[in-house]
Amino acid sequence: MKLLPLGTGGYHPSETRHTACYFLPESALVLDAGTGFFRIPRYLRSDELTIFLSHAHFDHIIGLTYLLGFQETRGLKRVDVYGTPETLAAIEAHLFVEPVFPTRPRMELRPLAPEPCIIVSQGAKVTWFPLRHRGLSLGFRIDWPNKSLAYLTDTTIAGSREVLQAIRGVDLLLHECYFPDGYDAVAERTGHSCLSAVLELARDAAVKRLGLIHLNPLLDRDEKLGLEDKSDLFPNTFIACDLMEVEF
Repeated sequence: MKLLPLGTGGYHPSETRHTACYFLPESALVLDAGTGFFRIPRYLRSDELTIFLSHAHFDHIIGLTYLLGFQETRGLKRVDVYGTPETLAAIEAHLFVEPVFPTRPRMELRPLAPEPCIIVSQGAKVTWFPLRHRGLSLGFRIDWPNKSLAYLTDTTIAGSREVLQAIRGVDLLLHECYFPDGYDAVAERTGHSCLSAVLELARDAAVKRLGLIHLNPLLDRDEKLGLEDKSDLFPNTFIACDLMEVEF
């Protein structure tokens, strides 16, 4: 199974990272539609696209407007966008509204219940669950017959530990890591996570591999996150970069 991180940063784009967007081309599934979503056309191999949104903050939804630029040229016949009712209502009220973006791309907005549930989409079983973040962020677990992935972005570690059993043993965990160690108070206040706590979560959840995502754009070098000094907590860890290919 292949994952294409198209946007691995948080809050705003930087010189090296666009905001949240992760593409699973074999299933035509997209996790979040931040600014990295503009890269979807170069990898799209299907006339259908299914998008799961964690929440409605602009760094996770602004890419939905980019659909207008390639729906026709790439022959997209169907686009399904899943999110909580609150997320979808915010998109309708504040994104695709006359003064902001008056021409709405063709898409079906499909509400997800806030409690854990399961649907089958594009050959994958998708489970979702609420996380702790201002804006009711959702986490996702995706299972194929022989592979599994969990996506937890914009969440505190306390929120992630509440769903530890739901992500246990996945082949790949993508978890936000906005702050290096030492920023615990601001991380809790803003709904984000620090490095060591994320590594310990991956260890305790017995996942096979951890990818650190949603990095602070003010960290101009990955080394500033401090992974090299903490990698013994969970050695099978990498910092996700835009346009890398991740096999899992």
